[in-house]
Amino acid sequence: MIEKLDLISKDNLKENIEKLAELFPNCITESVDSDGNLKKSVDFDLLKQELSSEIVEGYQERYTLNWPGKKEAILRANSPISKTLRPDREDSVEFDKTKNLFIEGDNEDALKLLQENYLGAVKMIYIDPPYNTGKDFIYPDDFAESRDEYLEKSNQVDDEGNRMVANTDANGRFHSDWLSMMYSRLKLSRNLLRDDGVIFISIDDNEVHNLRKICDEIFGAGNFVAKFPWKGRGGGADDKNLLNNHEYVLFFVKNIQSFSVGRKIKKNEVFPKIDDSKNMRYKTQLARKWGSNSRREDRPNLFYSIKAPNGESFYPKLPNGDDGCWRWSKTRMEKAINNNDLEFRVRKDSHWEAYEKIYEPQDGENRTKLYSAWLQEEINEDITDTLQDEESKSTAFGTKQLKELFEGKAFFDYPKPTNLLSILLKIANSHYDDITLDFFAGSATTAHAVMKLNAEDGGNRKFILVQLPEKCDEKSEAFKAKYKTIAEISKERIRRAGKKIKEENPETSKDLDIGFRVLKVDTSNMKDTYYKPKEINQQQIAGLISNIKEDRTDEDLLFQVMLDSGVQLDLEITTEEIMGKKVYFVAANSLCACFETNLPEGLFSELAKREPVTLVLKDSSFVNNDALKTNVEQIFRQLSPETELKVI
Repeated sequence: MIEKLDLISKDNLKENIEKLAELFPNCITESVDSDGNLKKSVDFDLLKQELSSEIVEGYQERYTLNWPGKKEAILRANSPISKTLRPDREDSVEFDKTKNLFIEGDNEDALKLLQENYLGAVKMIYIDPPYNTGKDFIYPDDFAESRDEYLEKSNQVDDEGNRMVANTDANGRFHSDWLSMMYSRLKLSRNLLRDDGVIFISIDDNEVHNLRKICDEIFGAGNFVAKFPWKGRGGGADDKNLLNNHEYVLFFVKNIQSFSVGRKIKKNEVFPKIDDSKNMRYKTQLARKWGSNSRREDRPNLFYSIKAPNGESFYPKLPNGDDGCWRWSKTRMEKAINNNDLEFRVRKDSHWEAYEKIYEPQDGENRTKLYSAWLQEEINEDITDTLQDEESKSTAFGTKQLKELFEGKAFFDYPKPTNLLSILLKIANSHYDDITLDFFAGSATTAHAVMKLNAEDGGNRKFILVQLPEKCDEKSEAFKAKYKTIAEISKERIRRAGKKIKEENPETSKDLDIGFRVLKVDTSNMKDTYYKPKEINQQQIAGLISNIKEDRTDEDLLFQVMLDSGVQLDLEITTEEIMGKKVYFVAANSLCACFETNLPEGLFSELAKREPVTLVLKDSSFVNNDALKTNVEQIFRQLSPETELKVI
C-alpha cells in the first residue's frame, strides 16, 4: 500500500491527548469540531478529579503564573501548520557539504517545522530574545484578542479610539504580550533538547523574574541550574537611579539527572614538593573536612581513626579541639594510606593532621574544577592576554568584533561577545558533533562562537540559527550598507567570521565547516486543495491534475519530504540520472525521491535494487495509470519489502 504524505508539521495536541489516554483512558471523550466531525477530547473535570486527593467541586486556588493570552500561547504551540522550508542554494555557503543550517523566517514556525526532524537531538540552546524594555512589543503572533480590543476593554482609549496612557510596565498587556511570545517558543524548544541538553537565555532585570517563572513551568523548577550575572553593558544616560550595567543568563537543563556539567582546566598550579617513591611532584590539601558540615555530628560516618607514622591512632579534630570528620569514607582513606597518597604533620597543639597529596598532571592529563556562577569572572579569565581591557569583558567586545568584520560598522546595539558563548558551550559540556540552536540569531554570535571553538579544539559542533527577515530601518547604517533585513546581516557575519577564522588558524581549520544551508520558511508547496478539498466544477478539474504549486522546484519538494520523513536537514544529498529521470538520494539510501512524470516501469526495478528505506514519488505519476501503481507495489514487495512507498 502506497502511503500519502500529510506534509504538515507535527500535531502536538493530538499527541498530548494520546499520552493522556494511556494514563487516564476514562478522561478521554468525544466532541464535535467546527466542521461537525467527531474528534477525541479531554474531559477536564474528570482529569482534575484524577489528579486530586479531594473531591473537586469547582475552581480551587493554586500556585501558578497566569496572564491574559496564556491559553492562546499554549494552543499556538500545540497547533500544526501547513508550511515548509525552501532551500536557497545561492544564499548558502557550501550547501552540499555543510552540516550547519540558517533558517530565515518566524522562529515559532521554524520550531514547529523542526519538531520531528530534531526531536531530542539538540545539545544546547542559546537565545538572546527581545528584552521588552519599554517600547511597544512588535510580534507576528495572531493572538485571539488584539491590542486595540485589549486597550478598549481596559479603558485605555477614549471614545474616538485615541490612546490615553503610555505603554509602561504598569500596563498588564505589556508583560502579557512578551510572556505569550516566549511561552509558546520555549515550550516548542524543550522538545528539541536531548535528555542531557541545556538552554541558556540572556535577559535583563525587566523580565528576568517572569522568565524564571515560565521556565520553571516549562522545564521544571528542579531543572534550574543557575542565574548567571555578568557585566553585559555599561550604564547609559537613560539610567535614572543607578547605572544598570549588568545582565543575566538563565541556565536550565532538560533533565538534571542526565546532565553532566562541563569543567574547566585548572591553570597556573604550583606543585612544590617531590614524592621520591613515585618520582612525581605534588602539593597538599587537608584530608579533614573544613568549612560547613565539618563537625562530627554533621557526618558521623566520616568520623573514624587512622594511624600516624609513629603508630599512634588519631581522629579528625577541628582547630578548636572539637571532633571533626574526614572528607573520605574509611575504605577510600585506607586506599590512600596504602598508596602513600597522604602526608602527615603535627600541629602546634601536638595533634596529628593528614594531608592529601595532589600530584602534578602528566602529559595528556588535566586537573579540572567547576565553573563559577559569577559568569563575569569566567569571561575575564577566558579572554586572551591581548584583550585585557574593560571592553573585552562585556558587550562592548561584541561590538568590537562586529566592527572588525564590517569595516568599522557594528549594526547592532549590545551584541553578545563570542567569549560569552564559548564559556556557555563549555559549561554545557558541548563537544564532538553536538548541535547548538539559536532561534533569535540576531548578530549571529552563536554561529561565530561555534566555529571559533571548533577551530580551537578540533570539534565538529553544528549550529542551527533562526532569524526573522525583519526589515532594517531605512535610516540605519545597515540599510545604507545595502542590507535590507536583519537576516541578511546575520548571514554575512557568518560568511566573514568563517573566512577570518580560517585565515587566523590555517593549521587547525583545514577541515573546519564554515558553511551553512539557508532554508526559508514559506507556505506549503502543495496547493490549498491538497489540504482542504472543496466542491469544484468541471472547468476547475483540469487545473487540479497537479497538486503542487507552479513556482516550486523539485528541491523544494525534497526538503518538504525530508521534513515530513523526520530526517535531519543537514544530511548529504546526491542526485543521479537513472533511465533519463532525476533521482534524489538523501544519506545514501535513507530516503529516495523522484518528482518527474511519465516514469518507466524499469526505473522502479532499479530503485528497488538500492533497497531505500523510503521512496517518495509524485501522486500525479500514477494519474490514470492504476496498473503502474499496482506493478510498483509488487516490484518492491518482491525486491525490497522493507521500503516504505509514499506519494505527494
